[in-house]
Amino acid sequence: MKTFTIIAGINGTGKSSLTGVLKGQLDDLGIIVDADRLTRERAGGDSFRGGRLAVERIRSCLAKGVCFTQETTLCGFTTARKASAAGYRIRLFYVGLNTLDECQARIRNRVSRGGHDIPADVVARRFARRWPAVAEVLPYCDEAVFYDNYNGFVEVAEYRNGELLLKGDYRPDWILELRDYLNT
Repeated sequence: MKTFTIIAGINGTGKSSLTGVLKGQLDDLGIIVDADRLTRERAGGDSFRGGRLAVERIRSCLAKGVCFTQETTLCGFTTARKASAAGYRIRLFYVGLNTLDECQARIRNRVSRGGHDIPADVVARRFARRWPAVAEVLPYCDEAVFYDNYNGFVEVAEYRNGELLLKGDYRPDWILELRDYLNT
């Protein structure tokens, strides 16, 4: 079965780290589309060019009908609609943190170790729009799992039959905010 896997979250939440974890657990991630990696490895640091390379890779995967995974902040997200129309099974793994400050601190830490930076205003804009972006993609998802990454990946919810179902006893603020947003 062809599968489109979405690994989503705001910048700094740990999408690439979660991708690494999932690589060891799942055998159908297919081609990994990571615009940040493409920017670094194939676009000479030009994020616009790296983004275009990611779009080309996604189009190629859809045209060939192969499994693929995209790391994304869900801004301007239309791939789920196209993958759904092409008969893909779609699953979402979302990584969250409670505050914008936590996201920005992780980005600063990444930069201090030689990683890529994201302008603070871009992160703030994405953080403010995260729940509408999640709500937009959920109707296309056959499966959705939500992880908190304050101190390692902890599964805190899943989305099933149109409802966000909380899991375990740990309730980070952000998952309660998302639940409330989806119920309005």
